[in-house]
Amino acid sequence: MPVKTITPAPRDAWNELVCADRAVLVTQTPAWTDCLCSVTGARDVSRLYDFGDGRRLVLPLVRPARRPARIAAEASFPNAWGFGGLVGPDARVDEIQAILGDLRASGAASVRVRPNPLHHERWSAARPDGVLTVQRRAHAIDLSGGFDEVWSRGFSSRARNHVRRAERSGVTVELDTDGRLVGAFHDLFLRSVERWASRQHEPRALALWRARRRDSLEKMQRLLADLGGASRLWMASVDGRPAAGILVLQGTNAHYTRGVMDVELAGPRRANYLLHRFAIEDACRAGCRTYHMGETGGSRSLAQFKEALGAHAHEYSEYVSEALPFTSIDRGLRTAAKRMLRFRDHD
Repeated sequence: MPVKTITPAPRDAWNELVCADRAVLVTQTPAWTDCLCSVTGARDVSRLYDFGDGRRLVLPLVRPARRPARIAAEASFPNAWGFGGLVGPDARVDEIQAILGDLRASGAASVRVRPNPLHHERWSAARPDGVLTVQRRAHAIDLSGGFDEVWSRGFSSRARNHVRRAERSGVTVELDTDGRLVGAFHDLFLRSVERWASRQHEPRALALWRARRRDSLEKMQRLLADLGGASRLWMASVDGRPAAGILVLQGTNAHYTRGVMDVELAGPRRANYLLHRFAIEDACRAGCRTYHMGETGGSRSLAQFKEALGAHAHEYSEYVSEALPFTSIDRGLRTAAKRMLRFRDHD
């Protein structure tokens, strides 16, 4: 179908489409792309698609700096930077098909798009031959009935009891939107990484190096500073000691994107249940339609935790167009490395 493309996407048009999209996430806004580029040095190569008759869509997209398209891996978005995909009111199957075709013909060595999981059916129906899929699984809570509905019918009775237990145990919760608690959050993050590394048979030094590269202290600071209050850091404490924290990106919809804890302090007191209770109520009060809980993968324990709060699983795909078989090579190298380390994924 005929379409006019402008790159990078003009910010006024992009912001108009953000306002018109009821399912839009903070990670799909221009401010998020600006923050990503500032932290990583990537280049904004977002694309505005104009189909005529007032039909327009934006695809947030970034490319590593100083790399020409023919050897660059473009992404919407890179790992650890959340969901990308199309911004605008209800993209149609034929429009998504035209956009995937445009990305295939763009000349980039590789293009990856990880759309909103709630849009899986349309993206799946639009996938043309030659575009690969990587299967993924995420969870999300429907907030359309308000917090009382989520609390009484979404939260399991066990989850409600865990919230009450946290309250009786003296867990206190504080909301940070200006960055004053980022240092404590990042310290808990690194301790969590060490715990995960031990459980997964990953060398501690390697795990910490990967974690600092993926989620640096600078990145956390910029998320709180650059997004105009959209980043909401909820911290739970016990006797004044940081016990657990969650980072929620909140705009038209909410997106729980990071969780950390001191397992000895937070675990027995069920602090994480209380944190999400506060964050979900806050999202409902702000008029959010959905509380996304992020990637779950094949972890049964993580799925059980999310579902106890009323979340539903969404099977969806990441879409990959590449000139060479980078995806299969990467998958093979990762599998070999995990075997060598006797790495165990979360169960």
